[in-house]
Amino acid sequence: MTFGKGHHLHLIDGSAFIFRAYHALPPLTRKSDGLPIGAVAGFCNMLFRYVEDSKASDAPTHVAVIFDHSSKTFRNDIYPAYKANRPDLPEDLKPQFPLTREATRAFNIACIETEGYEADDLIASMSCKARDAGARVTIISSDKDLMQLVGDGVEMLDPMKNKRIGRDEVEAKFGVGPDRVVDVQALAGDSVDNVPGAPGIGIKTAALLIQEYGDLETLLERAGEIKQPKRRQVLIDHADQIRISKRLVQLDCDTPLDFTLDSLEVREPDDSLMEFLNAMEFRTLTRRIAEKRGVDMPLPAPVAEAPLEETEALPFDHAAYEIVTEPAQLAEWIALIHEVGHVAFDTETTGLDEMRADLVGISLSVVAGRACYIPLAHRTGADDLFGGADLVPGQMLVAEVLAQLKPVMEDPAILKIAHNAKYDCKMLMRHGVTPAPVDDTMLMSYAMHAGLHNHGMDALSEQYLRHTPIPIKGLIGSGKSQITFDRVPLDKAAPYAAEDADITLRLWELFKPQLHRARVTTVYETLERPLVPVLAEMEMTGVRVDRDVLSRMSNAFAQKMAMLEEEIHQLAGRSFNVGSPKQLGEILFDELGLQGGQKGKTGAYGTGADILEDLAAEGHDLPARVLDWRQVSKLKSTYTDALQDHIHPDTHRVHTSYSIAGANTGRLASTDPNLQNIPVRSEEGRRIREAFVAPEGKVLVSLDYSQIELRILAHIADIPALKEAFREGHDIHAMTAAEMFNTPLEGMDPMIRRQAKAINFGVIYGISGFGLARNLRIPRADAQGFIDRYFERFPGIRDYMDATIAFAKANGHVETLFGRRINTPEINAKGPGAGFARRAAINAPIQGTAADIIRRAMIRMPDAIKDLPATMLLQVHDELLFEVAETAADDLIARARDVMEGACDPVVKLSVPLIVDAGRGPNWAAAH
Repeated sequence: MTFGKGHHLHLIDGSAFIFRAYHALPPLTRKSDGLPIGAVAGFCNMLFRYVEDSKASDAPTHVAVIFDHSSKTFRNDIYPAYKANRPDLPEDLKPQFPLTREATRAFNIACIETEGYEADDLIASMSCKARDAGARVTIISSDKDLMQLVGDGVEMLDPMKNKRIGRDEVEAKFGVGPDRVVDVQALAGDSVDNVPGAPGIGIKTAALLIQEYGDLETLLERAGEIKQPKRRQVLIDHADQIRISKRLVQLDCDTPLDFTLDSLEVREPDDSLMEFLNAMEFRTLTRRIAEKRGVDMPLPAPVAEAPLEETEALPFDHAAYEIVTEPAQLAEWIALIHEVGHVAFDTETTGLDEMRADLVGISLSVVAGRACYIPLAHRTGADDLFGGADLVPGQMLVAEVLAQLKPVMEDPAILKIAHNAKYDCKMLMRHGVTPAPVDDTMLMSYAMHAGLHNHGMDALSEQYLRHTPIPIKGLIGSGKSQITFDRVPLDKAAPYAAEDADITLRLWELFKPQLHRARVTTVYETLERPLVPVLAEMEMTGVRVDRDVLSRMSNAFAQKMAMLEEEIHQLAGRSFNVGSPKQLGEILFDELGLQGGQKGKTGAYGTGADILEDLAAEGHDLPARVLDWRQVSKLKSTYTDALQDHIHPDTHRVHTSYSIAGANTGRLASTDPNLQNIPVRSEEGRRIREAFVAPEGKVLVSLDYSQIELRILAHIADIPALKEAFREGHDIHAMTAAEMFNTPLEGMDPMIRRQAKAINFGVIYGISGFGLARNLRIPRADAQGFIDRYFERFPGIRDYMDATIAFAKANGHVETLFGRRINTPEINAKGPGAGFARRAAINAPIQGTAADIIRRAMIRMPDAIKDLPATMLLQVHDELLFEVAETAADDLIARARDVMEGACDPVVKLSVPLIVDAGRGPNWAAAH
């Protein structure tokens, strides 16, 4: 049947797929030879998803993937500077381009490219021919340049958003229909492709002009009629340039095609697909497609290096895992551990809270592919009146198993390996077993790959072992029907648990030698690994919280909320639900008529904190009171109410958990509950700290680094004035104000000092004029003027920022003073994300160095205070909180201060001193 009416042609923008795949995944290499394959892996996954999705609905009859050819195109003859601003391809991406062509052919999809023409021109030519033949066309892309083709049977599909793009969507984006998109683009130009356009005219203005004059040529002919002088002159002076721009953005529907559209008929992949995927070593995708096609998995491709790669290439054979139910079996495993010298272990529990969960089982792996599960507390049958159930017969007693394992787990000659070791160590520590020494594969990944992806075991297994672990949801379910792990039948629990230990061992075998190659061994060994036992002890100790104080605060907050609600209702002129953003928006913008209201997709006005802060800054009382109400409401729900639920019934303390690998910069994050975000500047926030108390005869001691990030900035950026101020112990904010505003230190206006302080701290985070204006509630122009003046007075800061961004772009990462690597995969991004990526890169070495310093202090602290009646309780960014006998408080402060102020030694010699402020009291508020 000749191609035409009734057919549906899908045209896939291959180049867009490649770049999206490259930036979506971290750098991957083929294990057999080190070939970069990250973009190929993502490309194949996208093609597979496309193939599967297209079977489900609106299936194509014909399909092709279209690529850009590597050579220059006819547009360079028209305008030699076309695309001249495009950066060179990353070195690890170049060899992947031909592989994506191979991948396309392996999927048995037509692979199209033509020398001298861009992919967009080929797509245009194919679309026009298909449309003329009466067929439907769907272009799989979100590229705005292709939107000029939409209409008369041609539509686009954004594959990431799964969103159809028709005439209405094009008009919403460009302000004109598809037939006039080229005219708008010719005026607006394109900085990415170096299309000059008309200087100073953007998309919105261009659309208004084309709407008024009909088309570009008419506009240029009648440019003299335009009322705005500047706009009129731009169009007159740059008419030729605008016409050239139109030729650059106009797609060529007459691009020659050396094939017929009939030849693009959809075809099922053949055996070459499995061969290609296997050669690329995409084990997970190979298995998924093999299962879909109902064929056998091919044998793993031969591997050049040994023994690491041979170990990794082993299949995961769940049938080979063993269930240990007898002491003699466990003794055999312990003998093997002694023989090998290491063991990967994992615990199974009834929950995620290590201080409350019950131990259900332990898994071990000593050799990749071989693992066991030791069930301890699996139950069967219904709960009785007391909440219990029958133990599954044949399990060993917890005490019996731990008695056998304790000598091994505490043997300093045997390395224990775990993923997120802190959790498993705490579970065993609660039963009297303290594993040491311990390697943590999560922290190995974090040391190497911070900023690239998360470091959960399942994700790392898929990423680096090409294996999808057994999903936990399939065992315990979700929602109301979810069960705890002790209710999972042994025949299902054992493969899941043993696999975890097996995966952990394989990740360790892979990551351990890579630490050295990535030059992060020192970071892992001095900043990550030693922190695990320190945090485990802190978390198990917990901090004492007075429930009665919290309860009284909750009642006080409730009363204050009620008073604020009454005031808000009076200001609004009627009652409404203050917690409803929809009702609040209607009050503010419809009934009171305040300016600045914008409706979102749901039709409701935005009432976020930034909007309310802007309205409050304009002098409107109602939004200011709502902000006050929200703050009190959050303090009540997040802290004074919720903290009561977190008080442990046995210890009467709150036990937070620290995430070591959560923030890219090395900062610790406190969770369940989060004790790091209690507001410190508000009176209510300080009152919450009063509930954190010391037992009788003891006090709480707080030691806090003074302006540590500013000190690090002064050192890294080499700012003489700031360094001198820190060395002399001057008021840094007053000094900055004096430098910037030529104001004498004596009798300085507090407002000027406040502005300098806001800039000092804001500049570390790359604050914009807009952000500073909001913080200080001053005009944006004034705020930008402050920032400009700041950089004039301290030019070294701008030099540091420029150098840091350049380094990140060249290397794909930045580093702290201690060698911590923070990857910056988005540093070369375009669009709205680019500014955030640059600000993050600028801040990372500063915040990361501060995080490294307090980590070093925490790691050294236990030895420094081990003979004192003192315990380290909490870390809140730059602060450490201790509980100590009143009689030893002075000794603790002296020793802890020495450790914290000397934490850089001997690795880094800061050119400014570290200063630690100390306080003590019966509660945290008094000590702060």
